[in-house]
Amino acid sequence: MSRPPPRPYPWQRPSAAPSQQRGPAMAAAGSPSVFLLAVNGQIESGQFPGYDDLYCKFCFVYGQDWVPTAGLEEGISQITSTSDVSPTTLVWNFPIDITFKSTNPSGWPQIVVSVYGPDFFGNDVVRGYGAVHVPFTPGRHTRTIAMFVPESTSRLQKFTSWFTGRRPEFTDPRVVAKGEGREVTRVRSQGFVTISFNVVTKDMKKLGYDVSPSDMQNPSLVPTEGIPKY
Repeated sequence: MSRPPPRPYPWQRPSAAPSQQRGPAMAAAGSPSVFLLAVNGQIESGQFPGYDDLYCKFCFVYGQDWVPTAGLEEGISQITSTSDVSPTTLVWNFPIDITFKSTNPSGWPQIVVSVYGPDFFGNDVVRGYGAVHVPFTPGRHTRTIAMFVPESTSRLQKFTSWFTGRRPEFTDPRVVAKGEGREVTRVRSQGFVTISFNVVTKDMKKLGYDVSPSDMQNPSLVPTEGIPKY
């Protein structure tokens, strides 16, 4: 007559199966807690009629949930001049490269560009401010930013700033990407800057965010004429 198996003591617990032990760890490893945004490209060129020998600065402005993980947040380019081939275009081709991580798309990064150059007396003055959001959809994009400069509030201040070489400018260019205090700032449009972006995102769909183009979500809207079939 066989005896029944011994009962475990009260302080002993049955061990879980290996698959059950690995399950939560594997699930945690398979569900990311952040998504990544990689941006590279270049500040290609600018158009500022009547001005020459200009250089540009850039910086990124982003929300509190965003953290840069690689690359440069700000930079300054070389001085460039117009040429006989392109008498109205200033070519910089200045590279940008940065990677962010975040848990929330709120505060999506913006790039702020400021352009500087000499005035009549050789003083270094601002020639334009501008900002644009990094494109939301992956791929290659080109953006043209309409630039502007702050203006003096009176003719006397305008003459004084011209004579002394101290033109109105922002102490922190990042204010261009924000709305606080902008309603009391007097500005004037001046010039354009063209930027090209190469955008790559990772794990956004796993966190519930879909940034794919609308025509890719609906295949019926994608043109098929002229596409070779193999």
